[in-house]
Amino acid sequence: MTPERETRTFQRASLPRHRGHDAAAGAGRSDFAATDDYIGFCEGLRQICGIDLTQYKRPQMERRLRSYWSRLGVTKLTDALPRLRSDAAQLDNLLDRVTINVSQLWRHPDQWARLESGLLQELSAGGRLRAWSAGCSYGAEAYTLAAICSQVIPNATVRISGTDIDQRMVARAKAGEFSAADARTAPPKAMERWFERTADGWRAKPALRSMTNFEVGDLLKLRPAGSSYELIMCRNTVIYFADQIRDELHASFAHALRPGGVLVIGGTERITDAASLGLAPIHPFIYRKS
Repeated sequence: MTPERETRTFQRASLPRHRGHDAAAGAGRSDFAATDDYIGFCEGLRQICGIDLTQYKRPQMERRLRSYWSRLGVTKLTDALPRLRSDAAQLDNLLDRVTINVSQLWRHPDQWARLESGLLQELSAGGRLRAWSAGCSYGAEAYTLAAICSQVIPNATVRISGTDIDQRMVARAKAGEFSAADARTAPPKAMERWFERTADGWRAKPALRSMTNFEVGDLLKLRPAGSSYELIMCRNTVIYFADQIRDELHASFAHALRPGGVLVIGGTERITDAASLGLAPIHPFIYRKS
């Protein structure tokens, strides 16, 4: 994993079984868990808090888990499960270890510049913009988008939905508060215009908060209706999903875009056979639905 993540490596909630996880595989899971402490740990964690780490690429996740527990003197992963069942703080610490929640306002400025220099105007030509920040973390992406929309399409009706499965992150996003570090590369004039200073950093002004809505939601379970959005941003959220699940998510995003809508992904990601989803690249890591 890398600190260049935009949002969380995985999202906290019960994760569904996907196509390819057939009944026989599910039935054999417990037997396999008995001889594989990683699988046994994943099954135990799923029972404790609903998170299914087997949906994610094993090498990176297992390395992170073993590193975490070895420092606490635990050599067999399944031996850690009783501690997680009895100690909520320990569970939180673990989840913070196996996820990375790095973000900031105006992150990856080249993508924001592309949106600002005509793309948002095109997407809102009908007088509205419906946008989805998928895997929104604590809201930096959504509020950056709100500020830019306020600047370049002030007469459009803009509604930005943020979804993350971590309840703590969603609560932070609703508050709209950011540290000084979150704003370290943000345009100073934009910060002064759209945010207000606090003792510890910045808070989004009411105009921005009125454009945004944040909810707890599991990307792997959400099935948005077709043509629901003009813009979907999901940057560096799916890079550690298993390939099949990543592809299913991209297909779901493509379905949720209206024709002509745009999907923005992270700079380390790729879309497998974008053309088959009706997506065509128009800028590095930005795709338009045909």
